[in-house]
Amino acid sequence: MEDEICTLTLKTLRTELASEIANFKAYDVPAICVRIGLSEGSEEEAFQSKHKYAQKRIAAQSADELLKSARLLHAEQGGYALGEVLAKLDDLKGRPITKLTRRRLIKLFDGQPLATEVEQMDFIRSVWPIEDMPVGNGIQYDNLESFLVQHTLRNDDLTQQELMEYLGLLECSTSRLFRFLEAVTSAEYQAVKRQSELAKAIDQLLRHDGYALVKSGTISGSPLFKVRHIPDGSPSDNEISIAIKNFETSQVSPRWQAALESRSSNPERSITLARTLLEDVCKWILHEAGDGWDEADDLPALYKKTAKVLNLAPDDHTEQIFKQILGSCQSVVSALGALRNKLGDAHSIGPKRVRPAARHAELAVNLAGTMSTFLIATWANKNDNT
Repeated sequence: MEDEICTLTLKTLRTELASEIANFKAYDVPAICVRIGLSEGSEEEAFQSKHKYAQKRIAAQSADELLKSARLLHAEQGGYALGEVLAKLDDLKGRPITKLTRRRLIKLFDGQPLATEVEQMDFIRSVWPIEDMPVGNGIQYDNLESFLVQHTLRNDDLTQQELMEYLGLLECSTSRLFRFLEAVTSAEYQAVKRQSELAKAIDQLLRHDGYALVKSGTISGSPLFKVRHIPDGSPSDNEISIAIKNFETSQVSPRWQAALESRSSNPERSITLARTLLEDVCKWILHEAGDGWDEADDLPALYKKTAKVLNLAPDDHTEQIFKQILGSCQSVVSALGALRNKLGDAHSIGPKRVRPAARHAELAVNLAGTMSTFLIATWANKNDNT
């Protein structure tokens, strides 16, 4: 199926490249073709038909040669249609945004303008080159801009869904869609409340397709957002998820899932959840074992009590290698507590405090998940042998 899609897209690319070349003056066409890697020809041939001149030379190119020529021309001249075909070919390398998600994104604007801080048409012009875009559906207008002016400013007879479909939200390249989503959540175009609501709703929808809308910076005190790919969960993520879900589903498992999901979008929160996850596991094991804990116990104290119940304290073993490994486990737990205090969201970050990156959250969550799984497995083994 992917090969069929690629073949169709390459066919479209040949058509669009020929059309772009045909937009030039006939006497310029031979030189342009040579410049982008097509074979040489005469001006006389180009004067007979610019389009056929280009088509003949494009047809002789391999897929790689075609892509190179198209990218060269697009870099030099731009052009919406050619750029979109190239972008859609690039999309084949990544995860798609499904049409269902696109429809749900469009529904976020039912009865709502695309921007609250500027005129809607000004916002549209900032994202789409509507003066270079056709209307489609056989509608006879010079370009999409003249159509939208007629039907949104003069007549106002398009619904927001129809407007966004004419803009191509259902079919456009992923990069074009992401550009729209990043712009529509910008403080330049949205009031504070609307920006916050949109960013949250868009992020939730994108996550179903493996992307997230995350804060990437600020402008004049307001957040900026970028769409980021969510890294695929590692095999260990899945194994830990199964172990924790089998252990306890109502509180501990949701905590683990929340920690996983917030690694990229909210590292501070993810780090705090990682520590809380390990605290939960320790408390559950102590409860099941009939042992208690004090409300004031921090993570190292809880782990120490749990390790005693599970015979995991270094002093409980004589083999040096086991003492060393179990001592390292204690160090990991203490480090998790310290990491949460330094980088988590449990305390005010202060003006000079280091902000954690996604990689810090990844480390904290992986450590907490691995330690939790080890404790759960040890507790299960202890029960099986009693």
